[in-house]
Amino acid sequence: MFFQSHARTAVLLFVLIGLVLYAATGSYFAREIVVEIAILAILAISLDVAAGYGGMVSLCHGAIMGMSAYTYAILSVKFGLPTLPSAVGGIAAAAVFGTAVGWITGRTAGIFFIMATLAFGQMAYTLIFKSRWLGGDDGMGGLDRFDLSWLGINLGDSLSFAVYTVVCLGLVYLAAAWVLRSGFGRTLSGLHSNEDRLQALGVNTVIHRARALGFSGLLAGVAGILAAQHTLYISPELLFWTVSGEILIVVILGGLGTLVGPIVGAVLFVMLKHEVSEYTNHWHMVVGLVLIAAVLAGGRGIFGQIEYWAADRRRAGKEQSAEAGDA
Repeated sequence: MFFQSHARTAVLLFVLIGLVLYAATGSYFAREIVVEIAILAILAISLDVAAGYGGMVSLCHGAIMGMSAYTYAILSVKFGLPTLPSAVGGIAAAAVFGTAVGWITGRTAGIFFIMATLAFGQMAYTLIFKSRWLGGDDGMGGLDRFDLSWLGINLGDSLSFAVYTVVCLGLVYLAAAWVLRSGFGRTLSGLHSNEDRLQALGVNTVIHRARALGFSGLLAGVAGILAAQHTLYISPELLFWTVSGEILIVVILGGLGTLVGPIVGAVLFVMLKHEVSEYTNHWHMVVGLVLIAAVLAGGRGIFGQIEYWAADRRRAGKEQSAEAGDA
């Protein structure tokens, strides 16, 4: 079951404030890094909701993000709708796609669920890749960002857009935490822990899986809108399975089932990629070594392991206090 500890709150605030300060004091390239981290972190949070708390390891979250981005592009570029309704439509499309995948694959588990979600993701990728109306492998351009001039905010400015993505990251985290603390979130954790017991209690686990992937898809849809507004261009590469694989690496690296861990993982992943790539093109190898070290250290991820060590020290302290009291 999810709980928002003081450590998680502190790390969340530290990262969000740190990203804003990094964007405010850094160059244009620093702001681009902040945007990349924010988008990746939102995607990682969406996957952690499904995998970390629902036990549904999905390999189609890249496709879900891509569906949101393409729906946004279709509504705004092809049909000429304003950006806000187009964004709402894009997020809704991602939620519907996630719900459909969850409902169809809801009776599978383990490797079968992973392969089923991979198949859905690749089908969506192939459909868009071969559609000339959607630009095929050339992608689609001509997208626009929200007009917030009535608030005195120009999202065309790199700093404003970077801060905007960080704010979206914070709101997505709050939404995920609120849902996981609700009755539905507790049921989702129970589904992960003991699905047979929930079925014996009369809970329709297929519907709950569909709802969980639908909500996860909604969060991923936010990342899709931000990705489309970031470069003002989208391509089928957004939906390719390697994007989902990267997200899974980020979640495992930061800490599966911690919600704040994926944010830490996103920061580390992006910073490693850009820093190491200055010296070698084989930056994936360095990320892989860090991931292996994190798994061998206990399989809890970086933040998850630190949280485990802290809890272990607290338990040891309480035991020593109890023994001293008995003496």
